[in-house]
Amino acid sequence: MYLFTSEAVSPGHPDKCADIVADSIVDYLLQLDANSRVAAEVFVAGKHLIVGGEVATKALVAEEDYRRIARDAIRKIGYTGESGFSRSQTLSADDLEIEVYVNKQSPDINQGVDQKSGEIGAGDQGIMFGFASDEADEYMPAAISFARGLCDYIYRYALAHNDELGIDIKTQITIDYGTKENFILAKPQRIHTIVASAPSVERLRIDEVRKLIGGLIDSCGALPKHLYDPNTCITHINPTGKYVNHGPLHDSGLTGRKLIVDSFGGYAPIGGGAQSSKDYTKVDRSGLYAARWIAKNIVAAGIAKKALVQISYAIGVAKPISISVDTQSTAAYGIADEFLSEAIANEFALTPMWITQKFSLDKPSEESFLYADIAARGQVGNGNYPWEKIEQGGFFRSLLRH
Repeated sequence: MYLFTSEAVSPGHPDKCADIVADSIVDYLLQLDANSRVAAEVFVAGKHLIVGGEVATKALVAEEDYRRIARDAIRKIGYTGESGFSRSQTLSADDLEIEVYVNKQSPDINQGVDQKSGEIGAGDQGIMFGFASDEADEYMPAAISFARGLCDYIYRYALAHNDELGIDIKTQITIDYGTKENFILAKPQRIHTIVASAPSVERLRIDEVRKLIGGLIDSCGALPKHLYDPNTCITHINPTGKYVNHGPLHDSGLTGRKLIVDSFGGYAPIGGGAQSSKDYTKVDRSGLYAARWIAKNIVAAGIAKKALVQISYAIGVAKPISISVDTQSTAAYGIADEFLSEAIANEFALTPMWITQKFSLDKPSEESFLYADIAARGQVGNGNYPWEKIEQGGFFRSLLRH
């Protein structure tokens, strides 16, 4: 055996609640003023929710607006107060006590971001990594792809059957590659172990809960049948037993604590900062999206089975400091990583302005994407995101001819 594991959490997890509230604020401000600069952190514990950070915007926003946004976001997640759980067992949006500590962004930061030339300088220094693999349909590592799919499936069931299950859900998938060589070549052999935990109402016994969730696992279309065998797969469902009290009412949540869940499930390196709570000038967000887009298109074009792309920036400087590609010894036709790195650096500007315009990061909407939805589903790996689009032909396929 050669095993690798990744986990996922639902939007109802306290940390994800904080991310979703923060990005709901980002959405709101950018829709009012596309040039808004936002860094809005959120902390939730019990019935208390705190919004803090720095904002520069032409929009007229009052403290009550932030409170309304936060309450609406928590309600949309599913903490409505209308379920089989009592107000002492889980959170209700109506019970939240919300404090707001939002300051005006320092002009010392902004002077390097909004430049006289019209270019956008990087909102901070830092490194970002994008990764792709051909071992799952989403060009993601199998473990995180399947863990997310299963978590989302149980979450949707819990939303529709809130008289049975709560929405603070965690899943974990272990993939057996068989050998280290299969791992390197992105060839998963089977799903070895599944862990799933979800709260349940008091009237359900633990054996009933395990039967219910076990049935959801077996019927989940996100688990490929050629890899998932219920007769041999090890399954742990609520392994500590039944639990009723759950969500932010009984656990704290903080923006930016689920970076591995949000990205590649620990399969690849991640950058130094979170994406949620930040506008598009913050390269922790935009740089990740660009690096993922490059990596995914390298793999989708058949250039390699895996691609790891690193981009680095200096605060106030538009052009990246460095760009590197690592195909992890899976490149086709002996294509060199050095060649790919140089070709990509020469082809794409990868400035915050270029990335913003490429993916319309300054225009979140119901029709395109909302940052709050991305916070709920993961920053990468969903084919509907603009930075997940595969280029048809063009530059990436031309690299195969060199």
